[in-house]
Amino acid sequence: MPSSRFSGSVTGPKVDVAIDMGHPLLNITVDGFLKIGTVAATRAAAEDAYYAVKKGSISSHSFEQTLKKMCKEGAYWGTVAGVYVGAEYGVERIRGRRDWKNAMIGGAVTGAVISAATSNNKDRILVDAITGGAIATAAEILNYLT
Repeated sequence: MPSSRFSGSVTGPKVDVAIDMGHPLLNITVDGFLKIGTVAATRAAAEDAYYAVKKGSISSHSFEQTLKKMCKEGAYWGTVAGVYVGAEYGVERIRGRRDWKNAMIGGAVTGAVISAATSNNKDRILVDAITGGAIATAAEILNYLT
């Protein structure tokens, strides 16, 4: 069984954390999960903080609800990101190339997997796979343009 290591560094506003799971696919998947999961949890916290300030008070119940929402959003979006980066990396390794097609296939796989986990509707799964592929391809092409 591979060993795991944890390392990190803080240099200015950028925080970089690396977790060595013993295999590049696992490393990339966990990294995607943690980064995007943290962003989603932070977004949920910021949204609820806005509403608490607008309301003028915070209760222990609303604080508990915020924590639950942060965990749920972080886990969901972290899982989506982990599946996507893992699928894209796997496709890249299989094809032996790094191009927009990997993003398209990775996005389609992610859309299908996440949809299949939450729905039994075959048409919905297909539509979500197409949507995931289209979004990932567009993001990859825009990334090349900048």
